[in-house]
Amino acid sequence: MNNHVSVLEINLDSLEFNLNYFKSKLKNTTKTLAVVKAFGYGSSSVEISKFLTDKVSYFAVAYVDEGIALRKAGIINPILVLHPVISNFDKLIEYQLEPNIYSFKLLNSFLKNTEKFSLKNYPIHIKFNTGLNRLGFNNADISEIIASLKSQNSVKVTSIFSHIAASEDLKERDFTLKQISNFKSIASEISKNLGYSPIKHMLNTSGIINYAMEAQFDMVRLGIGLYGFGNDEEETSKLKNVLTLKSIISQIYTINKGDSVGYNRAYKADKTMKSATIPIGHADGISRQLGNKKGYVYIHNKKAPIIGNVCMDMIMVDVSGINCEEGDEVIIYKNQQHIIELAKKINTISYELLTAISQRIKRIVK
Repeated sequence: MNNHVSVLEINLDSLEFNLNYFKSKLKNTTKTLAVVKAFGYGSSSVEISKFLTDKVSYFAVAYVDEGIALRKAGIINPILVLHPVISNFDKLIEYQLEPNIYSFKLLNSFLKNTEKFSLKNYPIHIKFNTGLNRLGFNNADISEIIASLKSQNSVKVTSIFSHIAASEDLKERDFTLKQISNFKSIASEISKNLGYSPIKHMLNTSGIINYAMEAQFDMVRLGIGLYGFGNDEEETSKLKNVLTLKSIISQIYTINKGDSVGYNRAYKADKTMKSATIPIGHADGISRQLGNKKGYVYIHNKKAPIIGNVCMDMIMVDVSGINCEEGDEVIIYKNQQHIIELAKKINTISYELLTAISQRIKRIVK
């Protein structure tokens, strides 16, 4: 049992609002794949998936063990594994997970596995690189892919997909449109040669916002948007906050002028002040870079700057002028705007702050 006093609240009503916001930009026939990798972007992949099981067509995780956790929790939807590992193929098949096949090494190995178990038409997904240059087959590979697939009947291509490199950046629109055009050609050639049309998908959250007309295809992949973040602050303002990270005040100190706070005496008071110690630290996902007044929390709706270095299990904040007591609630991450501002202060993005939230923090579904 997790007895940590810090908690992450997950608002499922807000999650559903965000899902419906993005669905409103799509045709009624377009499928939605919910990306729940990295513990649901730092929330709870199990709770998120249970809630969405009848609201989306597919789920996607990064690794096989994430998919197994969903299966053990009772999730029966198709689950795409974005980064399958050859050594885990037996487990992947055992739990009826669907691999992203992005190289001939993966393809040939998976074909051997499915033949070993005498499987027929096991669902696989073929990824193509159209410009991100991270994972995926290239155009020149199509003929060999087709030859491999047509020489067997142990697997069947459920989807063909690619990933836009800069879907959130309209300055890269020409590049993106070339990616989309290339993907259309690839998908057409694959479908023609296979004799059937697999699901086609290319858009992520920001892609849905900027390219729903050009590249909606048959399915979209919704990740960070589910959790309340768009591709810019204006779009984010149209979404609802899903995740709120909370803790309490453990102790309040009066700090005299000249006294120091925390390790290495990183903060020294230039006047008499009050500090509050909060039981959450870098082991819980609070970046050490947020120390020394870069970051702040909310206590009774007032900002309290973090002073001194962030400790493994604690932070100290300046509560001078805030009427508070030990045991009072502290809001560590209040909403999307708070998270975005903190991320900017330490030169990162909201994804990193969210996915860093430790699993020792108790999740509470609201």
